Amino acid sequence: MLVGVDFGPGSSFDPTLDELALLAESAGDAPVAKVIARRKAPDAAFFVGSGKADELKFLVADQQAQAVIFDQSLSPAQQRNLERHLGVEVLDRTALILEIFGARARSHEGKLQVELARLRYLST
Repeated sequence: MLVGVDFGPGSSFDPTLDELALLAESAGDAPVAKVIARRKAPDAAFFVGSGKADELKFLVADQQAQAVIFDQSLSPAQQRNLERHLGVEVLDRTALILEIFGARARSHEGKLQVELARLRYLST
């Protein structure tokens, strides 16, 4: 399941869910649904707010989704809260791209570089 959030006028929201779907397919996932949420600002706990998180939980169960992929960056706390609430793996665009690179890295050096990039990403 893919999720994009529109923060309204002045935001840089560009519905790039089609590109995100292609990235998900490259990682071996088959997106079962696309969800667009509208908010004025990100929610500290769930990024999308508790109401939309409840809606996503229903959709995950209904569509039997194995993962939820956000088009925007999530904080580690938001990702953890969403995974606990939804009961499935939650990724953002950057984590998905790192997953793709990690799966395709062949050399030892390449695998180490991807792991270093992943650790740097997680520390921010």
